Amino acid sequence: MSLAELKQVSLRVVAAALSAADPGAAVRRSLVAAGQGFTVCGREYRPGGILTLAAVGKAASGMADAAIEILGSRVSRGIVVLPQGYPCTRHRGLEVLEAGHPVPNEGGRAAAGRVWDLAAQMQESDILLLLLSGGGSSLLPLPYPPLSLDDKIECTNLLLRSGASIREINTVRKHLSAIKGGRLAARTRGTIITLAISDVVGDQLGFISSGPAVPDPTTFADAAGVLARYDLLESVPAAVRSLIEEGVAGRVPETPKALPGRFTAEVIASSGIAVEAAAEEAQRQGFPGIVLTTFLEGEAREAGRLMASVAREVQLHGRPAAPPVCIFAAGETTVTVKGSGKGGRNQEIALAAGIELSGEAGLILASFATDGRDGNTDAAGGFASGETVAAGRRKGLDPRACLAANNTHAFLSATGDLIVTGPTGTNVNDITFVLVENR
Repeated sequence: MSLAELKQVSLRVVAAALSAADPGAAVRRSLVAAGQGFTVCGREYRPGGILTLAAVGKAASGMADAAIEILGSRVSRGIVVLPQGYPCTRHRGLEVLEAGHPVPNEGGRAAAGRVWDLAAQMQESDILLLLLSGGGSSLLPLPYPPLSLDDKIECTNLLLRSGASIREINTVRKHLSAIKGGRLAARTRGTIITLAISDVVGDQLGFISSGPAVPDPTTFADAAGVLARYDLLESVPAAVRSLIEEGVAGRVPETPKALPGRFTAEVIASSGIAVEAAAEEAQRQGFPGIVLTTFLEGEAREAGRLMASVAREVQLHGRPAAPPVCIFAAGETTVTVKGSGKGGRNQEIALAAGIELSGEAGLILASFATDGRDGNTDAAGGFASGETVAAGRRKGLDPRACLAANNTHAFLSATGDLIVTGPTGTNVNDITFVLVENR
């Protein structure tokens, strides 16, 4: 195949993954109307009071649409909270609020306050159907007193630039929040049913949107450990440092480590589902799919070098499978920001792989964010092939300099190697794959 043909095959694989992660389809698989009530993953509920819906995250609109389609007038009231600029259908009785992502803002604090109030108003016979997806942590910032929103914003910015994983970031955020880490559930006398689309490695419910209605397995000591690991204890605002120190000393209550049985939660879509669908599409395109891992973490550029080495091993030695083949890895890598350029973790994976694959023929790598936005750019990710580096050099760009400056977007844009999907309305982590032809 030509490089252009390999890119077209790759885009079909990308489309298959995004289709499988569709939030509406995930809700329809899990939620069924039954008489005056409904079932969730086979468990029946009959509301004796008010049924409230709260959808929060990048997939909030699609999840809310499907839930309203299924439940109709059973839903008495609700709220949809999504990132600024994301489209959303308006439904009777549902408020729609926009909030900041990945850095929280005042709109998010107002939205968190509304969710907090809805939970506080619930009676024992009431039910809250909580639909969570990626981005929920930043979209619902309700600082734990006496923290200010500016304290949380500054701490979030430091964590995002440090190279910390999403689990580490959420470990800290949960202990700075009045609503996360199970604290929303502790607020209510009613029942909360959480349906979550996972954007965290391992699909742990306590880390999806920082787990507002599930027990929190982390502690203040864990949060302090994260800040120490990335040398941030002296950089975070004094109020943040003080709160965590007070929590470690036992003078601030821990997040709930157990909750009553009336609080239930299910993961209804994840990167595993998306990767399986992508592998099936690759098979249809003539490239049998192999899932290497759905736990890809670590520095993005190192992950790119790893995937490049796997592609070369396949091509030269037929391990772990003989070509033609498509090798997948899903997860969420990190970028330690040291430069001032534009880019994201998937574009770093692509450019780092492109450097390693320079001059190789018969293969291509694609890496993309399933939400359609990679880092501080409007691209979802990027391609890498044996021609990527040479194409950039012809444009006067140095690939290693661009990587060092975190300016991968400029390089991949110049070479025509960006993957652009636009906002997808879902988020199940990042997916990287390599297509290797039989030479």
